[in-house]
Amino acid sequence: MNIPKTSYPRIVIIGGGFAGVSLAKKLSKQEVQVVLLDKNNYHTFQPLLYQVSTGGLEPDSIAYPIRKILKDFPNFHFRLANVDAIDTASNKVKTNIGDLKFDYLVVASGSKTNYFGNKEIEKHSMAMKTIPQSLNLRSLILENFEEALLTSDLNERNALMNFLIVGGGPTGVELAGALAEIKKGILPKDYPDLDTRLAQINIIQSSGCLLKGMSDKASAKAEDFLEKLGVHVWKNIRVTGYDGETVTTNSDLTFKAATVVWAAGVKGATIKGLDASDFVNRGNRLLVNTFSQIKEFNHIFAIGDVASMVTETCPHGHPMMAQPAIQQGDLLGDNILKLIENKPMIPFEYNDKGSMATVGRNKAVVDLPSFNFQGIFAWFVWMFIHLFFLIGFRNRMVVFVNWVYNYVRFDREARLIIRPFKNKVKD
Repeated sequence: MNIPKTSYPRIVIIGGGFAGVSLAKKLSKQEVQVVLLDKNNYHTFQPLLYQVSTGGLEPDSIAYPIRKILKDFPNFHFRLANVDAIDTASNKVKTNIGDLKFDYLVVASGSKTNYFGNKEIEKHSMAMKTIPQSLNLRSLILENFEEALLTSDLNERNALMNFLIVGGGPTGVELAGALAEIKKGILPKDYPDLDTRLAQINIIQSSGCLLKGMSDKASAKAEDFLEKLGVHVWKNIRVTGYDGETVTTNSDLTFKAATVVWAAGVKGATIKGLDASDFVNRGNRLLVNTFSQIKEFNHIFAIGDVASMVTETCPHGHPMMAQPAIQQGDLLGDNILKLIENKPMIPFEYNDKGSMATVGRNKAVVDLPSFNFQGIFAWFVWMFIHLFFLIGFRNRMVVFVNWVYNYVRFDREARLIIRPFKNKVKD
């Protein structure tokens, strides 16, 4: 890998997401060598991926080069690599560009879509965890409307304009709201010779409420917002199969749909060498103690979505969101330095700052530790928070200008088929 030799302890971080970047920033000016490995050379602001999928933003506005984030810090090195395995016996990380020895290792590889073993759904549905996947979804949506213009078969046309979102969490709710607004304000202008009123947006949730984990009031209000936008909300229904044409469920209900987005769950993106059953829980997340140390190891850690830190307040691990990842990365930076100096480490305590979701124009729900609120004020709070956590002044300005333009003109300029998706292999 051509990493310089050093007398400093070498800390290898796998993953350039919220957790990995937070940790790298914390360690960047210390007397340690930091090596960050990621298969992409950019950090992705995942909460806004759905806006890329629906043409509201271009991908470069929610991505930022990892090298640029940490460019001014000494003893920091980034390598573009796929991590294949971890050799815990010899303290080596094995990648497609070579092996690398470490003194301390931090796994911050994040999460990936969980299909719960259903290979048919995995093959035919769309995921939305990465920028390439979001671009594929954007292309598929637009290509389906182009095909709907060409067919004279009414059933086929309806299927091409039928959208099914599986999963009623923040991703599913926000995507459903965005698609509903596209149907209302953009499709009639883009396709005047197509009866876009026939387009349907459906969201299916296996439990009895949307936004599980948020307050009952937020869940009910989000459902009310969606229904007023014309979204069909189906609860207590579990999708069992999708062959590319027909969606089957555990009831008599079936759907004909050309676009199915799977947002029903995620699991930890574990790495060979630390993926044995002794190390992971049911969600494929690495079991760690309150210092983020993986079971049996003093010098190997896991943070962010891939880590499951079981506590009294979080019996199933902390939520797989940005805030726990950022806070874990920040504290682990201090704790690794304490470990190097043989000082006692500080246990992690999650500071829950609340959760939120937007359902569309002037519609959002916000749960804070002391109170919750919904509507237009919640929508402005949602926008401010997301702008604040975007990395880079340019990205903040581009996103802000796009949001203002989209709000004033009720438009989404980035509805472009840059990379045709149909009949292509999924990323």
